[in-house]
Amino acid sequence: MDILNREKKILIILLSLSLLVITGTRVAAQQQPFNYTQYMDNLTPFNPAYSMLDKAASVNTLASKQLVGINGGPTTFLLNGDLPIESINSSAGLILLSDQLAIEQETEVNAYFAKAIQLGENAYLAVSLNAGLRNYTANYSSVDSNDPEFRNDVRGTKPNVGFGVMYYSDWYYLGLSVPELTVTSLGTASLQNNSNFTNHYYFTGGLITNLTEDIKFKPATLVFYTTGLPVLANLSGTFYLKDIVGLGVNYSTDKELAGILTINFSGYHIGYSYKFGIGSTNLGGVNDATHEVTLSYRFGKGGAIPKVL
Repeated sequence: MDILNREKKILIILLSLSLLVITGTRVAAQQQPFNYTQYMDNLTPFNPAYSMLDKAASVNTLASKQLVGINGGPTTFLLNGDLPIESINSSAGLILLSDQLAIEQETEVNAYFAKAIQLGENAYLAVSLNAGLRNYTANYSSVDSNDPEFRNDVRGTKPNVGFGVMYYSDWYYLGLSVPELTVTSLGTASLQNNSNFTNHYYFTGGLITNLTEDIKFKPATLVFYTTGLPVLANLSGTFYLKDIVGLGVNYSTDKELAGILTINFSGYHIGYSYKFGIGSTNLGGVNDATHEVTLSYRFGKGGAIPKVL
């Protein structure tokens, strides 16, 4: 009973701090680090320690497209796979990312290892380490090779390391991570203060509760910060009907709102989200909507979704 009360106190304190960050955030219109709307269903790319919450192997994919119909609009592809190592209460996996915006292309591959230890009757602490490579290309010469400002392309490949920590039970989780810890510069890209090559800090939290026998509710938050850019926070709430259909809403402090629909069956997870701006500039003019599709499959263990989503 004391352990449960202590867990609840920790949860309340950390979620309260998260809400203070969210309500106190002033977000400018600047480029933020990579993120996606359906983070509540797959946090591993942000914090590989999250892979310890599910004992089944899985493969997860994501495709995101912003400014559909406009050449050069932001496009993202993400693939990550998790493999549990139950004999040592660990997991390992791989994360692949391709992110393109106009003439800029970033490709990243990271391998990770995570391990959990039991702190109490139903409390665990997971830690993770990841390492990989990041390749960045900016084809400025394709804009106008005769203009001195656009004559030199930027190309480079640099190593990446990161770590994550997650505290969890069977109904909630709280995590901190730095999955992209920049230890070396990237020449011209670094001089341009490119946010892709600065440290990214993430705070994540979520819980799941039974509203009725057939309906579950999961609120979740993702707060991240990159040096030189404002803090950006996301809040989401998802209702799950019979663990099959999920309906959710996501709000971001950069004044964007998203609707989310997910379907789970026979180990498959299919998700779609539509995100749009709700600021005055969006409501009165061109709306830079984002379409996002996810497809995942869990091997063995049965059931379409884990206890803690």
